[in-house]
Amino acid sequence: MSNFPYDLSAPGAPVMGLIVLQTDETIEGDILRLFGDSAVRIYVSRVRAGAAVTPAMIAQMALDLPEAASMLPQSPRYAAVGYGCTSGTTLIGVDQVAELIRSGRRTDAVCDPLSAARSVCAHLGICRLGLVSPYRADVAQPVSDAFETDDLRVTRAVHFGEEVEANVARITADSVMAAAREVARQGDVDGIFLSCTNLRTLDVIGPLERELGLPVFGSNLALAWSMARAAGLESALNGDFSLLRFQRPEVLVSG
Repeated sequence: MSNFPYDLSAPGAPVMGLIVLQTDETIEGDILRLFGDSAVRIYVSRVRAGAAVTPAMIAQMALDLPEAASMLPQSPRYAAVGYGCTSGTTLIGVDQVAELIRSGRRTDAVCDPLSAARSVCAHLGICRLGLVSPYRADVAQPVSDAFETDDLRVTRAVHFGEEVEANVARITADSVMAAAREVARQGDVDGIFLSCTNLRTLDVIGPLERELGLPVFGSNLALAWSMARAAGLESALNGDFSLLRFQRPEVLVSG
């Protein structure tokens, strides 16, 4: 057998990384669907996670995040790495998540669903948020509390009380829509967040927005939007959602 010469291609499309819970069945499909046929390349790594979502499981997952980040391919420059867990970000802490991921993989930006969702609220001018969570109260309540600022309040929140991730991925669209309707029922919210990267939300967001006349977004939509913004690629996202249609008016500066 003889050697044969070959060439290496130049760096091509922007590269992003995604760290997914071992038990999550939803986020990979959602992120790939949102980026659709864009030229963005997305590499995925998994982080160990128990079957039950509890504060103790999330604390253990934090210890495994650097290794999960290090398992992303080493050669590309990452425009952004997303961590796919809303509750995990809340209980570990936004800054700590970013530090743990950067200890395992160099990246221009670290994105997470909690920070992304808060940015969505600011972008859309949501001050009174409705929240739907699939988890039990000791996981769901800290997520709700994490949104409370001078400019943002959670005025209505419901949770399904589930802790088994395999069940979260199978909560029906009808159940999610009924929970969102309950959150909107009293009319004291101006946007609804469907929390959890494993909750199947992409197919209900559009119908809920049309029915309720409110912006609705889920963890995966918010995270994809945040990653695209970090990479300067907002136009790469696909979908008929208020978040992707909304453009802030230009600020006019008088001279």
